[in-house]
Amino acid sequence: MSESKIRIGIIGLDTSHVVAFTELLNDQNHAYHVPDGEVTIAFPGGSADFEMSYSRVEGFTEKLRNQYGVKIVDSLEEVAANCDAILLESVDSRVHLEQFQRIAAYGKPVFVDKPMALSWVDAKAMFELAKLHGISVMSCSALRYAEGLTEALLETEGGPVFGMDCYGPMALQATQPGLFWYGVHTVEMLFQTLGKDCKQVSAVTNEDHDFITGVWANGSIGTIRGNRKGNTEFGALLHRENKTQFIDIYQHPKSYYASLLEKIMSMFQLKKADIDSDETLRIIRFMEAANESRATGLPVNL
Repeated sequence: MSESKIRIGIIGLDTSHVVAFTELLNDQNHAYHVPDGEVTIAFPGGSADFEMSYSRVEGFTEKLRNQYGVKIVDSLEEVAANCDAILLESVDSRVHLEQFQRIAAYGKPVFVDKPMALSWVDAKAMFELAKLHGISVMSCSALRYAEGLTEALLETEGGPVFGMDCYGPMALQATQPGLFWYGVHTVEMLFQTLGKDCKQVSAVTNEDHDFITGVWANGSIGTIRGNRKGNTEFGALLHRENKTQFIDIYQHPKSYYASLLEKIMSMFQLKKADIDSDETLRIIRFMEAANESRATGLPVNL
């Protein structure tokens, strides 16, 4: 490894994201290789009571070890002590706060995979700990940086944006309540487009679908259709003053993982996150409020 490269450690090898990120960083022949960093060390982790975690950790661990030469170690502290920056990838967001508490004092910038935490209280505690130790932290879904969305937001034809309707799969997991498992992706798309100043959220839910409506301070309305039946792809309609655009999340050959990883590497290098903590906290609170509305049928003010 070049001395100038950032040594990246991964905590949590129970998500396909770890393979996607490692391939983009360590394979210089990849069409969308992200330079200046290399995954060198990792701790598998895993949650014994979460099937989507424990059933996958062994396979992803072996792939990183055998295909990419990543050193596998027995503790997350060993990762933090032997790298320059950290990808906290544990798929079970229940453990993010506790894991972050164990690594923050090492002073390394950290990307926390989505969602940052399962409550506003936990996410706030993580940002406060980051501030205490003077480290940069960022957390988001890769869908926020999908090239189809990015390119659409750069356009000016059709006038200003005043609303957005997003859709995507919204499987439910008992350990990651309501929107926190898959709804986070479409929530991130809404906030990237309409901004962070959402004032009210309401939800309608049944066995097959969820429909969440957010009202922003400027009058914009954003919606999410979460599907457990039918279409399993992500997409959106972007409403402008004079036209409506279809956002094809998959139209660009560059994956949203590559686009996100470029933002992560920029944070690792410049020690400044692309998303401010206030926005991330509001996203967490939006999902909490949507879950409250799913349960009660009533709108929730933010």
